[in-house]
Amino acid sequence: MLRSLRFAALIGGLILSASALAADIDAVSYGYPLTNPFEATLATTPPELRPELPSDDAIHQSDYTLTLRPERDFNLPDNFWAVKKLTYRMATQDHAAPLIFLIAGTGARFDSSINEYLKKLYYKAGYHVVQLSSPTSFDFMSAASRFATPGVSQEDAEDMYRVMQAVRAQNPRLPITDYYLTGYSLGGLDAAFVSKLDETRRSFNFKKVLLLNPPVNLYTSITNLDKLVQTEVKGINNSTTFYELVLNKLTRYFQQKGYIDLNDALVYDLQQSKQHLTNEQMAMLIGTSFRFSAADIAFTSDLINRRGLITPPKFPITEGTSLTPFLKRALQCDFDCYLTEQVIPMWRARTDGGSILQLIDQVSLYALKDYLHDSPKIAVMHNADDVILGPGDLGFLRKTFGDRLTVYPHGGHCGNLNYRVNADAMLEFFRG
Repeated sequence: MLRSLRFAALIGGLILSASALAADIDAVSYGYPLTNPFEATLATTPPELRPELPSDDAIHQSDYTLTLRPERDFNLPDNFWAVKKLTYRMATQDHAAPLIFLIAGTGARFDSSINEYLKKLYYKAGYHVVQLSSPTSFDFMSAASRFATPGVSQEDAEDMYRVMQAVRAQNPRLPITDYYLTGYSLGGLDAAFVSKLDETRRSFNFKKVLLLNPPVNLYTSITNLDKLVQTEVKGINNSTTFYELVLNKLTRYFQQKGYIDLNDALVYDLQQSKQHLTNEQMAMLIGTSFRFSAADIAFTSDLINRRGLITPPKFPITEGTSLTPFLKRALQCDFDCYLTEQVIPMWRARTDGGSILQLIDQVSLYALKDYLHDSPKIAVMHNADDVILGPGDLGFLRKTFGDRLTVYPHGGHCGNLNYRVNADAMLEFFRG
C-alpha cells in the first residue's frame, strides 16, 4: 500500500511538472512553411495559410482624437499639426462585448499592418477593439508622452495607461463586459508593464493579457537589431548602395512577372522568384527599417525637448522647412546612441542617478519577474528563431511563465502572427 502511494505521488508529481512546462510546438506538426527567420520576418505567412478575416467595409469602426498634452499646441512646430492630438482607432460591436486594447510595436502607429490584422481577427471573434500607437511612435511622443523620451518602460506604461483611461472616458456609452490587453514586439513589453500598473490602479482589471514576441531584455533586442545594419552585403560598393541593389531586384522581378502588384504578399512572392533576397540582404533590410524607427524617435524626442542634439533649439521650423538634413543626422544615431544621449540623462535626472545596468534591468521583463510568474492571466507566445532574442531569454520565459508560454519553432520576429494556427491559439487563449 505504501509503495502504491509512493508510486501515485511520483506520477502526480510528474503530471504537475509537465503542466508547468512551456508548450514547445513541434516543427513538423506546426506546418509553418518559412524556416528562415529573416524571410519569415519580412514575408510573414503565405496568403493561403492566413485566417479568413472581414474587410474594412464589414467593420463598424472610426478614428478618434484625444487632447492629452495641450501645451504641445504652443511648443511644437506648425508642421506637427497632425500629431498635436493623439489619434486611435476603435471598432465596435452592436451589442455588449469584451474590449481588447492593441499596442503597436517599435515606432508603429495605431494603424500599423499588424494592428490592423489583429483588429480584424478579434473583431470577427466578437470583441470591441481599440488600436493604440506605440509609445515610441512620433505621434504618441508628440501628443501623449509627458517626457517625449520613450525607453523607460514604467514611464511609457503610465503614459499608455492615461491614454486607455481617456479612451474609455470618451466612449462612456459603449457596453463593455470585460477588458483584455495584448501587444506585439515592443508593444508586448509595454502590455506587461501596463498590466502590472493596473494591479494597483484597478481601472480595467484586465481579464487576460497576451504578450506577442516581446523583447525580454530590451537592450539585447535593440543591440541585435542594430547589428543587422552592419551586415556585409555582397554587391554593395562605392557606386551601388543597398537600396539601389534591392530596387534593381524588384525591377527585374516585376519585369519577369509582367505587372506591378504592391500587396502584403509581395515579399513572399519575391522570395519564391529568381530575384530573391539573400540572408545578408534581408538582415540589412530588417536592420534598416529599425534604424529609421530609431531615427524618428531620436529626432522627435530631441525636437520636443529642445536638447539641440539633432535640431538646433532655436532653429525656425515651419510647414515649408525641409527636415531631410535633420533626418540624415538622426540616422547617424542608432538606438544605443539615443539611449546614451537622451534616455539615460533624463532617467538619471528623474531618479537621482543610477547605472546603465540598473536602467537595462528596469526596462526589461526581468523587472517584473515575480509578478509575471505569479499572475495566471498573462501568457506569452514567442518564436524560437526570433532575431530579437538573446542568450538566456527563452530560458527566462520558460522559468517565469511555465505552461503559459508557447514557443513556436519558426516565424522569426512576428512573421507567423497571421498564420491560421497562431490566430486560433490567440483566440483560444482569450476564450479560456
